[in-house]
Amino acid sequence: MAQRKRGLRRGLKALIRTVVLFADSTIVREIPPLYNAWAPVNHRAVVPIVGSHDKRVLTAAICIQTGAWVPLVTTDFQQEEFHAFLKMIRSKWRGWNIVLFIDKHSVHRAPSSRKVAANLGIKIRWLPTATPKLNAMDTLWGHGKSESIANEPNPDVDETVDRLVGYIESLPPCQRLLKAGVLSERFWLKGAIPTL
Repeated sequence: MAQRKRGLRRGLKALIRTVVLFADSTIVREIPPLYNAWAPVNHRAVVPIVGSHDKRVLTAAICIQTGAWVPLVTTDFQQEEFHAFLKMIRSKWRGWNIVLFIDKHSVHRAPSSRKVAANLGIKIRWLPTATPKLNAMDTLWGHGKSESIANEPNPDVDETVDRLVGYIESLPPCQRLLKAGVLSERFWLKGAIPTL
């Protein structure tokens, strides 16, 4: 495994005019994430249940060299939505070589998805199974949710999504990278990222 990581790092560093992206999806529901609540000692906290369990799937990719990102909001996430997302990525980084790190979701691994990625010139790199900490976009989602939508019941799921996207969009690119963990000394691709 260590030898494979060293090979990956050397391979990335040698690429010219290449952006390295991390992509991930998160589900936003009408019932917001509850990260903390208070109640008197020996009493249970009352947690209101609101909404109709409506949801949106928020998918985004972040460039770990610049902090630029591209989000997509959908009601579902199947191959059609993933293919549209790949086209958005190619449009945003037109003229660049693209290396995209994503998880092994069945939609990502589908033959048609691999074909679309190859036709768009996007090189897919698979993250190991059940390793969300390796995905910079997953880390950014966690931060964004805790800062913008946690603990606030909101019956309008679209407003909740707008608040989350607006919060991440409002961060300067260097802050996005910081919140995504990319600027950490322990970031697993530290030193392997090609310079732009």
